[in-house]
Amino acid sequence: MAERHIDAIFLAFQEAVAGRYSLERELGRGGMGIVYLAREVRLDRLVAIKLLPPELAAQPSLRDRFMREATTAARLSHPNIVPIHAVDEIGGFVFIVMAYVDGETLAQRVTSRGPMSASDVMRLLREVSWALAYAHAQGIVHRDVKPGNILLERGTQRALVADFGIARSAHTSGETMAGELLGTPEFMSPEQAAGEPVDGRSDLYSLGVVGYYALAGVLPFTAPSAQAVLAQHITRSAPTVASVARGAPRSLVRVIDRCLEKDPAARFATGEALADELAPSLVRSSEIPVPIRVFLDRRRVAPLAIPVALAFPMIMRLAVGPNPDLAALVLVFGAALAIPTAVLLKRMRTLLRLGYGPDDIVAGARLSLERRREELQFEHGLERSMRERVMRVLGPLGLAVGGGSVLTLAAAGGPGWLAPLAAIGFYIGIPASLLNLRWSRLRQAKPTMIMKIMDGKFGRALARVAGYRLGQRSVPANRPTELAIAMTAEGLFRDLPSATRKSLGDVPEVLHGLEAHARAARARIAELDAAIGEVQAGSGRAAERQDALLRDLRGTRAAAEARLGNVVTALESLRLDLLRLRAGAGTVEGITPDLEAARELGESADRLLAGAREVDAVLADTPA
Repeated sequence: MAERHIDAIFLAFQEAVAGRYSLERELGRGGMGIVYLAREVRLDRLVAIKLLPPELAAQPSLRDRFMREATTAARLSHPNIVPIHAVDEIGGFVFIVMAYVDGETLAQRVTSRGPMSASDVMRLLREVSWALAYAHAQGIVHRDVKPGNILLERGTQRALVADFGIARSAHTSGETMAGELLGTPEFMSPEQAAGEPVDGRSDLYSLGVVGYYALAGVLPFTAPSAQAVLAQHITRSAPTVASVARGAPRSLVRVIDRCLEKDPAARFATGEALADELAPSLVRSSEIPVPIRVFLDRRRVAPLAIPVALAFPMIMRLAVGPNPDLAALVLVFGAALAIPTAVLLKRMRTLLRLGYGPDDIVAGARLSLERRREELQFEHGLERSMRERVMRVLGPLGLAVGGGSVLTLAAAGGPGWLAPLAAIGFYIGIPASLLNLRWSRLRQAKPTMIMKIMDGKFGRALARVAGYRLGQRSVPANRPTELAIAMTAEGLFRDLPSATRKSLGDVPEVLHGLEAHARAARARIAELDAAIGEVQAGSGRAAERQDALLRDLRGTRAAAEARLGNVVTALESLRLDLLRLRAGAGTVEGITPDLEAARELGESADRLLAGAREVDAVLADTPA
């Protein structure tokens, strides 16, 4: 967590929601909200929390408006709208809990990589127009459609509309805050800029500006001041997008230009009409995240073997020549391995920066293996093809010729023509054997080499080397809450001075123990859910006996859920103590009581988990 995100509001808010939400870091802030990345403890998922700043929450009219508009937006449920999970007020803090979208905003995408392709812009406009059409059908106008409020999901690139913070019913009055301009000037419709009533067609104008920006990388109207930009929206016609995005498809140009018409009646009547005008995207999104897919791409992996292949003849000459040079052999072989290793570490570092690790590579490789297996069976059937049978012979034969030639040269210094024969044998035998091994593994669905490496000690060591001094990384969405808190707390502990760490003692062990107890509690809850389902589905038991079992199981589940909350709260307390300590706002004496309570909780959890298995024994002994 960056030092700049540790402030009084963060600490106070975390204390208020401890046990329910675990704040990771600040994602951003504006005049009407501070957005935090957090984990919802009970459901073990990442969420984004938008907090109304305390100075605004202290004003009843602003707090009521924030709650009312958030409640209005929470009614929306659509695949292309970021869901709102809760609108809540705890300890004086007023906030919205939204789904966390692992990805980037459209603004970040265009800023970092430039204009998007025409096909990507078509898909983007279709998905956003579907979302807006749904909201408009519920009587809600967004009023701030812009690249910063459109999220692109990592991997799938699905577009989701976010922040209906100023959205309101199309039929309500336009109350505003003092000095507040509702909307963003560069993306406002003429009627919104003029302060006139707006409807869904105003959002479609803004979407046209978004499409213009995504396709061309520039805005139709710019000026030194917001007032000048608004005046241009009202009085000037936008330059056609074709003038700044050469080669754009005419159908896309027509859609964007029509959205930018000054007269609302000249625009598309609805979001559905806009979507229907665009050609549907035929690109099938992959379930494997793009960074993992790029890492596993065989076309990118194959060149890593080139240095070894080029050095192979020299290695053979040094190894089996008349005067073998061991030092030169080690040098050449080491250099041949250093180049691909350095490239692999660089690519691994990129993945780590994005929040991915060895486990993600293994999961992606497993899915890739399943797909390639389906393709192999479709192309060549369930039985081995002629190509596979040929390679099955060439592989061992080539290795036998190469190995035999090397042994003969090493033992008796045979004729010189054996050296090139050995090279030819290995050049044929090694690729053929690798291909045969790959096809055999595909047919039998055996783990690939990369899966074995990344799932073992070498892969973990490689990740540690690649991640050295990497700094802040993205947060992967699939990391359990308790593990994320424990890892953050352990990192904070490592950053403390050596003398402070010694005075605190076994903090890492306590953190690991609590994380393990939370993981066990989650597993226990899952087991009990399955048991409850089995009892409810059973029809052979007497009704009274079934009701008694369900009461016992539900009581045990409630206790396990309470235990999970207590353990995660203890983890959270230690993390907050370490945050205060690192920020200079806490003391060693202040953390000691929480540390002792955590140790006691761990011992109590051990006893509870040991006794919980009695329920399993009861179920096993109970006749169906």
